Amino acid sequence: MRKYYQEEIECASPEQIKAWQDERLVKQVKNVYENNTYYRKLMDEAGITPDDIQSTADLHKLPFLTKNDLREAYPYGLMSRPVKDCVRIQSTSGTTGRRVVAFYTQNDIDIWEECCARAIVAVGGDEDDVCQVCYGYGLFTGGPGLNGGSHKVGCLTLPMSSGNTERQIQFMRDLGSTILCCTPSYAAFIGETLHDMGFTPDDIRLKAGIFGAEPWTEEMRRDIEAKLGIKAYDIYGLTEISGPGVSFECEEQTGMHINEDHFIAEIINPDTGEVLPDGEVGELVFTSITKEAFPLLRYRTRDLCVLSRKKCSCGRTHVKMSKPMGRSDDMLIIRGVNVFPSQIETVLLKEGYTPNYQILVDRINNTDTLDINVELTQEQFKEYNDNVEGYEKKLAAAITTMLGIRPKVHLLAPKSVVRSEGKAVRVIDKRKLHD
Repeated sequence: MRKYYQEEIECASPEQIKAWQDERLVKQVKNVYENNTYYRKLMDEAGITPDDIQSTADLHKLPFLTKNDLREAYPYGLMSRPVKDCVRIQSTSGTTGRRVVAFYTQNDIDIWEECCARAIVAVGGDEDDVCQVCYGYGLFTGGPGLNGGSHKVGCLTLPMSSGNTERQIQFMRDLGSTILCCTPSYAAFIGETLHDMGFTPDDIRLKAGIFGAEPWTEEMRRDIEAKLGIKAYDIYGLTEISGPGVSFECEEQTGMHINEDHFIAEIINPDTGEVLPDGEVGELVFTSITKEAFPLLRYRTRDLCVLSRKKCSCGRTHVKMSKPMGRSDDMLIIRGVNVFPSQIETVLLKEGYTPNYQILVDRINNTDTLDINVELTQEQFKEYNDNVEGYEKKLAAAITTMLGIRPKVHLLAPKSVVRSEGKAVRVIDKRKLHD
């Protein structure tokens, strides 16, 4: 079994990684300044020229990029290669405003797929594996990225996309799928459907899952692992930077190795922009140092996490990022309290409930309200039927202990919460609709 896809890169010395980053950053800054009027304007306004950037030590001098810049420059304003050199676009879902459209040269795609291949090998994948990709295809980066990575490794690839879950399980059983790639919420739904169809993990051959594109907790990881009889691994990426494979978990399952030969990561104070030392919680910022068509420098992801350079038992030397702990922009502030959905999910799973839930926030008579709909299993529904109110109060108390504010909990019948075959809609904030 292969342990690394590109050992000489994944296990390179810190000195070698820094040398790559220094050289590639200098080249990239010169590239965008000379080939992109939007970047040149930003740098000119900041009083920065390419000569001011001699190594990664100078990275902090560059201005930040945000999603607003991408919307303002839509569609071609942040391209650093002519259209004739580009072979593909990918795009965000774009629920509000303009979509984010990212462009790729063939070399960009090759690098992206290599990053995804590293992730597949890190979870034990090789040419003998059957990789079932249930991320969405099309404009969404999940399907194309893992599909390409699976090809690079040499796996038999099942390009299933999401949906038709019973057919997913049929293919999984008939073709002996060993690696599952999808969102964590869909993995949980597959496990639930497997059980409803009368099967157990012993009836499938899955050994590992690569799950990303939405927040999920350690409790949800253990729940998925139990339902599918696998080891569940995290993967991170965003369309603006390339897609999944910016970072990935190894056998330790203690954070995701960032592919530092292609991306420089920083952690900043989201309020001041100050760069924070490793080990402190802050907002993740990425700089693409090898991307050709759509290289973003100091892009603010809005994801909150921690970087760690602690030696990893897997042998990889690239810095690790923690699982995102929330976001600096869509964090819920309810009655003055910062609330992350992951906190609520942690309590639900610790108290023995399913990860099928929905958070509803509203403002009534100038007061914020917090309602949490939680779906019961068939067994719980029968057991709790005579005292639902008591169980609701008990769960509400546990959530109050975590959050510091009291929600109204509603325990619902099985299948009451709408299932998602893509990204789960966990939060409905009606206050935004009123504003």
